[in-house]
Amino acid sequence: MKFLDTAKVYIKSGSGGNGCISFRREKFIEFGGPNGGDGGRGGDVWAEAVENLNTLIDYRYQQHMSAKNGGNGMGRDMAGANGPDVIIKVPIGTEIYDEDNETLIADLDHPGARVMLLKGGNGGFGNAHFKSSTNQAPRHANPGQPAEEKTIWLRLKLIADVGLIGLPNAGKSTFLARVSAAKPKIADYPFTTLNPQLGMVRVFGVDFVVADLPGLIEGAHEGAGLGTKFLGHAERTSVVLHLIDGTQSEIALAYKTIRGELNSYGHGLEDKPQIVVLNKADAIPKAALAKKRASLEKVSGQAVIVMSGVSGQGVDDVLAALARAVDASRNADRQKSEPPLSWSP
Repeated sequence: MKFLDTAKVYIKSGSGGNGCISFRREKFIEFGGPNGGDGGRGGDVWAEAVENLNTLIDYRYQQHMSAKNGGNGMGRDMAGANGPDVIIKVPIGTEIYDEDNETLIADLDHPGARVMLLKGGNGGFGNAHFKSSTNQAPRHANPGQPAEEKTIWLRLKLIADVGLIGLPNAGKSTFLARVSAAKPKIADYPFTTLNPQLGMVRVFGVDFVVADLPGLIEGAHEGAGLGTKFLGHAERTSVVLHLIDGTQSEIALAYKTIRGELNSYGHGLEDKPQIVVLNKADAIPKAALAKKRASLEKVSGQAVIVMSGVSGQGVDDVLAALARAVDASRNADRQKSEPPLSWSP
């Protein structure tokens, strides 16, 4: 299945049915009267987050979603049928924007989250609705209310706890394949990962999802390489895992390049907790490894974990650090969501 995280969709609700003008005409009944029914309500347009979806590819080929109109009223006080609603099913983590692609309408960040995007028109009243002692034979009815229509943008931001970032060929896909059942493409050339890949990890009793994002290069915020198109998938993460290829000569420059791109991208991503890892330790002499680690710790201002995704060296240390960071973030979120204890004497 092709990964698609952005879609533009035209939506339209249903218009209400017209009211009916009708009178009773029955044999042996001297006085009839109005019996025109009301029109039915038009269908609404809803968006709902559902499980087992991880792409917006369905809306690449179905870009128009319209609800049904309400039925017209009929004689004998028969009301028109209500138009069925249209439900746009999207993956969890989908944001819905207005036509300007900037105004946020809703963020469907948990299963079952629903939002009404357009309301269907009400049905018009039939002439039976207007009968009274002073108007016993009304000869008018209301038309149904018109439909609403608009264009919306769907933007998917995958729900993950850990975001893998780094330059191309930093070993992100190799790490993901080693610690999870995911099978990302691994090769010895840049940009082997063209779409985000997800993997489930369980370590020390903590389950978390790791997202492998396509590699960044200098100038990504200006569109170089694959740009920052997929960085939005890291906005919901609890921690960022920054992998540095230890076999390259300029370790500090590689770190500064990625941090510069995160700062340019913004959206709070630059402020997330990060774990810095010096990868490919199996291909570096021990003497050079110590110098590179010290250089990276100096430029990053934090402890650096040495790892080899191929041999497995240091992988457990990285997983332990990730588990602690994810668990701490979840506890903080839990405390925010819990209501404060009320005072009692």
